[in-house]
Amino acid sequence: MQEIQNNSYFLLDSRGAPLARALLLSPQENPQWQVRVLDGKIEQVMEHEEIQMVPMGASGSALLGRIIRNRNDNIILEPLQALDSDMRQNLRMPTHFKSFIYPITGSWRGRREIEANDLSCGGIAFFCALPLEVEEQVEVVVPITSQPLLLRCRVLRQRPSARENEVLYAAKFVDMCGDEEMMVRESVFNIQLSTRPRPAEE
Repeated sequence: MQEIQNNSYFLLDSRGAPLARALLLSPQENPQWQVRVLDGKIEQVMEHEEIQMVPMGASGSALLGRIIRNRNDNIILEPLQALDSDMRQNLRMPTHFKSFIYPITGSWRGRREIEANDLSCGGIAFFCALPLEVEEQVEVVVPITSQPLLLRCRVLRQRPSARENEVLYAAKFVDMCGDEEMMVRESVFNIQLSTRPRPAEE
């Protein structure tokens, strides 16, 4: 099971839009990569020349390859480069859900209601009607993963907001374990995949 997880990737196009899940069937060191496209998405993948591969697990590098050929659901990629290791955390998706935050280092008590604006493996942006301090740490409930998560994050800054009575905050997740990061990443990818226009609409 762990080996499958370590070989599991999300496939993105050159613009970072999600395409499919996949398994890397050959070592990264090989002169060519053999990749099995999952979920019956081979036709969508074959519409592109270059493919980004983002590891589903907490370890491993993001990869960039050029499609050489395919056979059934398997494609052969020419390795182009390893991508920035932060790329997994930069998968960011606008998403709106209401939730709560709880104080860790702040002077306030109880809980505060928030509305998420976007989510990535590295952090979350959310609206809150009550003030928060930069560098303050809070716990945030993320209810859209396969199991709801309570994650610690640090408030980084305020972001421009069109809302009069709410402030938009950007916060970074801290002390995430590998399973939590994987659950958030998969949730972000699933949202992106479900909102991607179908081929007939593109």
